Amino acid sequence: MSAETRPAGDGPPLTRNQGLVLDTLTSAQGPLSAYAILDALRDDGFRAPLQVYRALEKLVGEGLVHRLESLNAYVACRHGHGEAHETIAFAICDRCGDVRELEDGTMGDELNRLAAEAAFQLRASVVEMRGVCADCAA
Repeated sequence: MSAETRPAGDGPPLTRNQGLVLDTLTSAQGPLSAYAILDALRDDGFRAPLQVYRALEKLVGEGLVHRLESLNAYVACRHGHGEAHETIAFAICDRCGDVRELEDGTMGDELNRLAAEAAFQLRASVVEMRGVCADCAA
């Protein structure tokens, strides 16, 4: 994906900074903090954390990037579902740092049921599961 565009029909074109941040996350081997993104993009003219945070805010809002609260880091969306999903889950390996994005429609249904029982209107949810991946467990 070019730094200033994205596929037709997927929302407005990305700015140069948004495209560079997205490309950095897409090519990363794992989640990156905003400061790691800043360090990776210094040669592209990034000088201040605010440049990264503004791009991340837009990318998260568009559903192209997810924020992992427990790691204070970001990953590119691997499923191409954009902002259409309400519930997303991540399996995070505590040993190697691998992060897997998981989709399961029934999980969203169950969370909506639990929210309704608590008289709560659920808009979105992110589930972060911490443990050990199969490779590290072997």
